[in-house]
Parts: sequence; structure tokens; C-alpha cells
Amino acid sequence: MTGGPTRSQTVRAVPGVAHHQAGLFGADTPFETAPRASATSSTVTSVIDRRDLPLAARMRPRTLDQVIGQPHLVGPGRPLRIAVERDQVRSMLLWGPPGTGKTSLAYVIGASTNAHVAVLSGVSDGVAHLRRIVAMASERRRAGQRTILLIDEIHRWSKSQQDALLPHVEDGSIILVGATTENPSFDVIAPLRSRMRLHELQPLTNLDIETLLVRAVTDPVDGFGLDPEWLAADAMSALVALASGDARLALTSLESTVEMVRDADGQLPDRITAEHVGEATTRRQVRYDRDGDDHYDTISAFIKSVRGSDPDAAVFYLAKMIRAGEDARFIARRLMILASEDIGNAEPQALVVATSAALAVERIGMPEGGYALAQATTFLASVPKSNRSAASLWAAQAAIEGGASLEVPPHLRDGHGPPRVSAGSRGPYVYPHDHDGAYVEQQYLPDGVGGGFYEPSDRGVEARLRAHL
Repeated sequence: MTGGPTRSQTVRAVPGVAHHQAGLFGADTPFETAPRASATSSTVTSVIDRRDLPLAARMRPRTLDQVIGQPHLVGPGRPLRIAVERDQVRSMLLWGPPGTGKTSLAYVIGASTNAHVAVLSGVSDGVAHLRRIVAMASERRRAGQRTILLIDEIHRWSKSQQDALLPHVEDGSIILVGATTENPSFDVIAPLRSRMRLHELQPLTNLDIETLLVRAVTDPVDGFGLDPEWLAADAMSALVALASGDARLALTSLESTVEMVRDADGQLPDRITAEHVGEATTRRQVRYDRDGDDHYDTISAFIKSVRGSDPDAAVFYLAKMIRAGEDARFIARRLMILASEDIGNAEPQALVVATSAALAVERIGMPEGGYALAQATTFLASVPKSNRSAASLWAAQAAIEGGASLEVPPHLRDGHGPPRVSAGSRGPYVYPHDHDGAYVEQQYLPDGVGGGFYEPSDRGVEARLRAHL
């Protein structure tokens, strides 16, 4: 049995951040990440037992060299690294999926400069907090010290709140470092974006996650101080698979496993296996934000897989959405749209199947409604495709936008009400069913409109329609 590290350690909170604000960047706030000794006397210090912090907080990097992943940002010779090393940091946005190190990198940047560091949360803080920070930043500026303001989840601030940042970013009162999981093009106002440099963080690779886990296992101070072989190869693979590129999730899963296998005396087994990991962790988490890029990327992949006649890919993305808790009614609506737009008359039953699936979801709910969604998804992905009916609508709309006459020919008008005389009248309406084949040639489009909007394909049922027309 292995005891693991037991000694207690203390750390200081981030200088320049009020004690009640420590932790604004989540439960894994990097308390030891702090600016150099140049912080002002207003610094508030808090003594904390490091062993009470989550593993993810203890393992946060403190220097650029400790940052795992993101070589395009922090690798040797990269612009961001050069700016930090030269203490020439400018306002920036750090954008990327959860667990990629945005908050860690923000704190490392702050800790690596001579600036005072202040922290705000996009969730719990507002303009009143900003005004106090700006007032103090102005005083420091007169004394020759810059202020870096870190705002986590900056996308959570409203447009008016973001507007309040503009003059202070523009005149240099603060150097703004914002972290966001959402696409800044949609969630950060354009005037603010134009004054900041955008740095996109990529999901960590499997090798990055392995490196992080080995560091956590072997680190004698903040990790478990054990031999790397203590984590069996199958356990490593299981943790990497669970993480899906999320460093925080990888460390949390490792910590949960260690807590589960530790006995009443605090002793650990000689080795952790995949079986231990499976017992300690829940099923794999799916990175998915119903209001963010993952939502749009996944539904886009789903639609394109159905359109591309790949039922395997389509049902895979369906499963991902269901697993992530996507609204089943949203999926059903997309299937109905797909049935008309991308399948159309090549297989008219597609709309019937999709509509039935939507009704089934409404009637029976989830998770059983997933079966109806899977049936509709695989059916729609497997049948012939044609967008000719949708294209006919687009063409007709384009003709109208282009100035085509909208006047209904006189013989097609409603027969009720007083008679209307038109110079273009071409006689009475001819009833098709009075003629062979229920067809008779007569004008249906307005004068001057040439038609040719609907051109049936030669696929599926539409081929028969083409032959009939």
C-alpha cells in the first residue's frame, strides 16, 4: 500500500484581489499564481491549506513553461510568449473549449508581468465592480504601475456592460484579458473585439492529457508523489478517453479515482487500473454547450451527414446530442426541415416519417423518444436525395425580388365579388378535369413570368414526377 503525500502546505491568494473575490474563476482558482512582489500594499493575503484545494487547482501552471498544450501560443518564438516575456502584454481575448487552459493562461500572463492584477467574473460581477477597479487602476497608473484586469466568462456580460469597458481599454487604464468559451464574433461586442487581440486555444491532445496526468501522479508537492507506473496503462487510457481533451475533467476524474481507492487509513493500492477508474467515475461527459459553438457544430455535422447519405455518421451525432441533453424537439424540427429541403419529392415519405418522429417525441418524451429520432434519422439518411422542391422556392423568391409581376391572371382570380376587367384578360378559366388526363394548357403564371422554377431530378419518386411532367 502507498500512503501518498500528506504534508500540509499554505499558499497566498492573488495579490490585488479582494479576499471575497478569490475564487471567481471557479472552484479551481490558481491561488498561488500571483504577480511579482511589485503588488501594492493594498494586497489582501489569505492562508489556505493547499491540500484542501481540488487537484485541478493545485496543478495549475505558474509559468509559461509549465503550460501544457497550446504551442501555437506559448511555444518558443510565438508572439504571445514574446509579449509576456518582454512585459509588453496588450488587451486580449482567450477563446477555447472548457478545460483547455484559458483561465490558467490568463493567470500565468498576469503573474509574469510587473502589473497589478485584478479579477472580475462575468457571472457575478458588474459595472459597479469595474468602476472601483478602474478608479484604483487610475491611481496606480499615475504612480507608474499598469493594471491587468482578468474577466472570466466575459461573454456573460451584456452589451451595455461590455460598453463600459471600452474607454478604459482604449485609453490604456486597464489591460483587459478576457476568457470565453463562446465565439467572440457573437458574444463580444465588435468595438471591444477590435481593441483586443484574439488568441484561440485548441482542445488538448491525448498526449497532452497523458503528460498532465503523469505530472499529477508524480508531483511530490501538489500531486500524489508516486511512481508514474502506479497509474496502469489501461487506467491512463480510460482517463484520457473520459477527458476528451479537457484538462480539468482529466484531473477531476483522477482525483475521484484516488479518493475512492484510498482506504480508511489513507493508504493507496499498489496500482490504479481501468476498473478503478470505471468504478469511480460516471459515464463519459460530452463537451456540449446548448448555446455555444458545440451546439452549432454538432447540429451542422448532423444535418450534413443526413444530407450526405451517411446513416452511421448521422446517428452518431444524434447520439452525441441526446447524450449531451439537447432538446429533442429541436432535433425533431431539424429532421422535418431536412425532409423537405434535402429529400423533398425524391422520397415524399421522408416528411411523413420526420413529422411522425416529432409527434412521438411530444407524446412519449425522452429517453424513449430517441428511438423515433433514430428511426427518422437513419431513414432520411438512407433514402434518395433531392433539393429541387426547395430550389424551386428559392428561384421563385428570386424572381419576385427581381421585380416579376405579382398580378394574378384574371381567369385564375376568385369568382366572388364584383367582376373585374383587365386588359390582359384571356377568357374564362378552363377546368382541367373536364379534359383527358385532367390536363389542359392555359396560363397560370402572371404576364411576363417565364417559369422554369421546378426542375425535377431523376432520383427516387421524383424521377416519376419528371416523366409525368
